[in-house]
Amino acid sequence: MKTTTQNDRSRKAQSRPDLADCNTKLPPINFHLRYKNRMLPTLKLLAELAQTLPELYQAVLVVGRWVWVQFDSVPAVGVRQQLAQLGFHWNRHRQAWQHPCGLLSLGSWGDPRVRYGCHAPSNIARN
Repeated sequence: MKTTTQNDRSRKAQSRPDLADCNTKLPPINFHLRYKNRMLPTLKLLAELAQTLPELYQAVLVVGRWVWVQFDSVPAVGVRQQLAQLGFHWNRHRQAWQHPCGLLSLGSWGDPRVRYGCHAPSNIARN
């Protein structure tokens, strides 16, 4: 007999294609490495991101010293896990995956894109 929880999960998996592959086993996130990756400077992170997730490199923005990745739709579970392993976190307010590049802070008032500017990674690598 199915419980309410099991029914809810199956409905969610049917309505969200990104949850349909939840049954596949992904390797767990190494949180020690994740913390270490959060301290990577911007240029090293951009190089690592270009190597591990080259298809996402087009969606990358550099805001101040932080790196942001924004998607048009919900990315696959594997992509989200790789971003988390690299040290990114989801910012619900700004609807972006953000990486602090070693600048851990409690937040900022206003839009950092206005204060610090927003650049493509290719412009940063030249400087």
